[in-house]
This record gives sequence, C-alpha cells and structure tokens, in this order.
Amino acid sequence: MARISLPSLDSSLPGIPQSVLAVSMEAKYQCQQCHQVLRKPVQAQCGHRFCVHCFKLLTSSGPKPCEACRQEEIYEEPQSILNSNEAFPDNAAGREIASLPAKCISEGCSWTGCIKEYEAQHEGKCEYERVPCETCQVLILRSEKERHNERECEARTLNCKYCKVSFNFKEIKAHDEICQKFPMQCKDCGKKKIPREKFLDHSRSCAKSKTACPFSEVGCKIDNGKHSDHEQTSVMEHMRLILATMSLVRLQRPEAPGLGEWQEDSGLGLYRAPEDGATATAATDGGGAAASGQTFGLDHKVRALENIVCVLNREVERSSLTLEAFSRQHRLDQDKIENLGNKVRQLERTLTMRDLQLAETDQTLRELQFCTFDGVFVWKIADFSRRRQDAVAGRTPAMFSPAFYSSKYGYKMCLRLYLNGDGTGRGTHLSLFFVVMRGKCDALLKWPFSQKVTLMLLDQNNREHIIDAFRPDVSSTSFQRPISEMNIASGCPLFCPLAKLAGKSSYLRDDTIFIKAIVDLTGL
Repeated sequence: MARISLPSLDSSLPGIPQSVLAVSMEAKYQCQQCHQVLRKPVQAQCGHRFCVHCFKLLTSSGPKPCEACRQEEIYEEPQSILNSNEAFPDNAAGREIASLPAKCISEGCSWTGCIKEYEAQHEGKCEYERVPCETCQVLILRSEKERHNERECEARTLNCKYCKVSFNFKEIKAHDEICQKFPMQCKDCGKKKIPREKFLDHSRSCAKSKTACPFSEVGCKIDNGKHSDHEQTSVMEHMRLILATMSLVRLQRPEAPGLGEWQEDSGLGLYRAPEDGATATAATDGGGAAASGQTFGLDHKVRALENIVCVLNREVERSSLTLEAFSRQHRLDQDKIENLGNKVRQLERTLTMRDLQLAETDQTLRELQFCTFDGVFVWKIADFSRRRQDAVAGRTPAMFSPAFYSSKYGYKMCLRLYLNGDGTGRGTHLSLFFVVMRGKCDALLKWPFSQKVTLMLLDQNNREHIIDAFRPDVSSTSFQRPISEMNIASGCPLFCPLAKLAGKSSYLRDDTIFIKAIVDLTGL
C-alpha cells in the first residue's frame, strides 16, 4: 500500500472527547494514545490506529514500540515499531467516524449533528462553552468573553485617561498616586483639574495661600506667601533655626545651686542659704515674678518645637508613601519588561520556525515546478557560456537537474552534467550521468533498478539528436536502493564532443541547450 506523507495531515488537536458521541463508542474508533475518538486517524503497520496529532508526538523523537501491541501480547518486531514513514492515513475509519452522531457537551447547548459537522461548524465556536480568560484564567462563557475582557477581568489592561499609559486593572490606585497628569485641586484657591506635574508650580504662585510655615515659631519667614515647596527646599535653614533655639533654651536654664538647699514654690526651684533666710523671704515676691515670665517663654518655645517635630513626621510619612508608590510602579514596570522580553523571545523562535517552513516549502515548490511523473524529463540549461566557464575554472565542475519520477509513487531520479567533461572526457566532451535518488516510496519498489535509460542532447532544428542509451548493471551500487540522499552517478563520460557545440551549432541556440532523459517503464 502506498504511504502518504503524514505532514500533509495537519492537526494540532488530540482526539475528540468521547462524551461528544451521542452513541456508545466502539473500540475501533478509539485512539491508542489519548483514548479519545480518533481525529484524522492514521494506521500504523501493526494495525493500531492513532490520531495524527498523537502519532506525531509519539514518533517525534524517532521510532517507538507500540504499547498497545504489548498490552495485547502481540508485540512483534518490526511490525510493532511505530514509525512515521510506515504509517498511512486511515480514510475508511475517518469516513465512518465523520458520520457518527454527535452532541455538544456544553451545559445549556442543544446542538446535535454528526462528528464531521461538529468539527467543521461547532467545535471551538459554541457560545455555551466555558473557556479560560487569556489573562486571568477564569472560566467564562464564550459568548461573554468580550464583555469579560472589557469590564470584568481583574487582569485586564487599561489605559490611563489622563496620561495614556497602559497598566493592569489591579494597579489603578498605585498609578493614580504617581500619575503626573492626574487632576488635583488647590485647597487654598479652589482651582480644579490641575495636573500633578504642574501642581507644585501652582502652589508656589497661588495668591490665596494662607498657610504659614510651621517653623515660623523659631524665626522662619516666607516671601510673598509662596510656601508650597518651602518645607522641602528650606530643610537646612529650618535645622539651623532649631539648633539656635535649642542653644538659647540651654543658656537660659538656671545654674545648679551650690551650698544651701532648694525649696519648692509653685514649681519653681528657689535657693535659700542658711544664714540669710530673712533676705530670701523678702526677695520671694520679686524673684517669683521674673521666674514665671521665664517659664512662660520656655513653654512657648517647647510648644513650637513640638509643632516642628509634628511637621517633620508628616513630611517623612508623605515621603515614605511616595517612595512606596514609586517602588510598586517600578516592580510593575520590571514585570512588564520581563513579560515583553519573554514574548519577544517567543516571537523570535516562532519566526525562526516559520523561516524554516518557508525554506522547505520553497524547495518543494521549485521541485514541483520542473517535476514529471512519467519517466520523461527535458532539462533546459540556459547561460551555457557562463556555466561552461565556471566548469573550466573549476568553480562549478558539475550541475544537477531537478528531480523527476517514473510515476507518482515510483523511482526518484535526476541527471548530473559536467560541462567540461569528467574522467576520460575531461576537456573534450560533455559528460552526462544518470543518478538514482532516495524517494519516499522506495520500500514499495523493485530493487535493484533495472529499467533502460536513454539520454539525448536535442537538436533544436529537430534533425539529428545525439543519443546514448544503456541498461543498468544490477550488480553496481549505483542502482541499489539508496541509503543516502542519492547513489553514485552512472552514465556517459564521452556523451558529446565539445566541438559539436562550437560555432553556429544547432544544439546550442540563444546560449541554451536541451537535454532529454527517457526511462523505459516496461515491466513496472
């Protein structure tokens, strides 16, 4: 049986779930790998069936033993070895499966039909199917996917309506705290919609600002009422004022007493010596008044210092919150950069794979452009003079023709031409050889190759063609089944004298020659 290339059966999905069937599943319709209903079934040489997707996964790293054969105790090499070159599409089973009755397994969906209709019209399109959200992975109805992505997804991406920066929905509060375009309101003049990036400038120039500097108690002054950023820009000046005030307080403290004793009187420490008790008693009234005034001044300065400490604490707290917001935004930006980097690397790998696939497709198209399947091949060789010079100079001594076949699933062959000759014909003749190549269906053909081969240099006046023919030597390795890409070439080193191509030769017109090969198909 002729084998069909499995890459032509493209499927990225495993088997169809058994629950889709509206009837009981027969064992012959079950994939031996995923144990679901066969999707695009292929049959291995042991007789077991697999989904084409499952079979490609099994044999992706090379031939594998069939586990189903082992379980059924019928394992026998080489029939039980799974090999992509020895499997073929099971179209009969595929047609039977396509006609089986099917139903939708999504809750609430009443669709019914056959497996063929399910794959073509309903699978992956059911409005009642629950599918995971690409971002938050929550299962949602397919019909509600668009609304979920726009309004409900916790991981959806939003654009800030003020600065147009993209961010995750969960990060909206953190972004609002640092967005430079976020609208703010001045508490002094009541002006609204001031962008955060311009709010500082507004505060400096706001004419209705009434807030005094908290450090005014220690002598700080603000010109023209511009105090919005005064606390940040005058930190060192404030520190110097605090230091001067503290030094003044220290100098105004009463000296420690010497000999004598202290007496408490309304919270004031009064010194009374042993020998002048009367004098101290007489001076109590005047001294008490002076001490009370000094204590009031100290209390006033202490309260001012307490206010300053409160302001500094608020400033530190505000700075900490701003720093934390920036840190969160930095971490979010780093995560985004990493995700984008991963996507870029993934896209690069995908592009590389696409380039390889395009190269393979291009090669296949070039082969199909000149390919024949009847054993007759005409090879047009243009730019003969330039190619001959390359051959004489040794740059390109030989050239190969495109491949041609004896039939669609027959022998694969090509021609090899030396424009300056090879072996005994070097420098004097064209040397033309026949090459047997490795094909996809060689296992089905008769070996060694024994068909008669006729080689011709065509007279473009259709009068006298140069013809040479031979029957293959079946003992030569050139005509055995190829084990590499192509066998050793065999043919005619003295095919045509170069002198016949000189001057106004009927074999060479418009710097072009034509070579024809005919393979006798008798007996095939």
